Amino acid sequence: MFVNRKDELVSLRTAMSQKHPLMILYGRRRIGKTALALNFSKSLNHVYYIAREFGNLRKFKETLSAKFPEVSDLRDDWEVLFKHLDGKVDLVILDEFQNLIWEDKRILSVFQVIADQHLTKTRLLLLGSSISMITSKVLSYQSPLYGRRSLSLELGPLDFFDAIKFYPGISKEEMVNIYGVTGGVPYYLEKVQTPFTEWIDSELKNPTFIKDEIDFLLRYEFDNPSTYKSILEAISHGNTNLGRIKNYCGFQRTDISQYLKNLITVGLIRRVVPITENERTRRGRYYLLDDFITFWFRIISPRLNELENRILRFRHFRKDYNTYLGHVYEKIAFQYLIRKKPIRFTRIGKWWDHEDEIDIVAVDDIGNIAYFCEVKWSRVTRPNDLLGPLARKAGKLYPNMKKRFILIAKEFEEKTRKAKCIGLDDM
Repeated sequence: MFVNRKDELVSLRTAMSQKHPLMILYGRRRIGKTALALNFSKSLNHVYYIAREFGNLRKFKETLSAKFPEVSDLRDDWEVLFKHLDGKVDLVILDEFQNLIWEDKRILSVFQVIADQHLTKTRLLLLGSSISMITSKVLSYQSPLYGRRSLSLELGPLDFFDAIKFYPGISKEEMVNIYGVTGGVPYYLEKVQTPFTEWIDSELKNPTFIKDEIDFLLRYEFDNPSTYKSILEAISHGNTNLGRIKNYCGFQRTDISQYLKNLITVGLIRRVVPITENERTRRGRYYLLDDFITFWFRIISPRLNELENRILRFRHFRKDYNTYLGHVYEKIAFQYLIRKKPIRFTRIGKWWDHEDEIDIVAVDDIGNIAYFCEVKWSRVTRPNDLLGPLARKAGKLYPNMKKRFILIAKEFEEKTRKAKCIGLDDM
């Protein structure tokens, strides 16, 4: 199922008309790159080829020969093949491009010549699933392909409001449960069925991807996944600063800064600083970007023995899962404020100091207004009880700005005029 990606499609269409013939679309596995590329190319005369671990020149030529029989008489040479293709098709899509790099280290220089000399009418779209490989070998300043692309686009997961389109007629509460596992990754959205509790019990009885998916993802990017796995587990359990991560993992004498940078590069974690601080502050925290990974470490990993013996059921961790959804709902609240714009703001983020934390702070520098938001994945019966602590914490920030308060909850038994109250069904 193909959902949204409107902005990405516009970017691809724009790039098709640019001078440079090369376009690069990359992102973690399962994120929907192939579906986007094929949807984009369905109205174009195109060739699609997915690279394997070896024999790609021969297999690519065979793919072309099915469309252009005369290609079988050409020499087995990348430049010869692309020179023949130029003008005969609108677009050539090379999927899993990192496999070509692994097979032949000279391939980037070959495609430099192809882009410079042999593509005048035809455009070339490279898809890559190894973010580390694409960023270091294809996009970097040292790459032979540097300066020859009209587009480089990293594809991310779908937000909650697009992901829900995979399930026509579903309730928003049920979708929050699903989003807690899928995180908007299309492959996972296609896996998970409704009702959610029935599906997850079925998956736990006969695991098809929950059991091995983490190892699969990490092995694809890293040669030594065990260290990265330990770091991800530490962060998933709330150890978000450098010292606590090292202590959790037992890495007292190990410098893990490069590991953290690598995890940021491949899009598995991000470093967040308080909205009042600049990026150089030492008060930054590390958070997991992928909800499936968070779900796996928080919910599944502590119960691997039960999973292995196929006795694990949703009822065994229902309470823990509901607690975990507080983190998920906070992310959905961010998405709601950014996408639906119920308030006007120029900056948005989190805030914390040594004592306090505010889930979301949005600042309207033009209107001189600061918004302070508390997020609760629960039914709120007395919203005014939440406002006192929130106002106290807000008093530490932006003394010269007007202050406004927002409460976002699963639902409200009653609302208050002292804050903007937003329930799940209001989103």
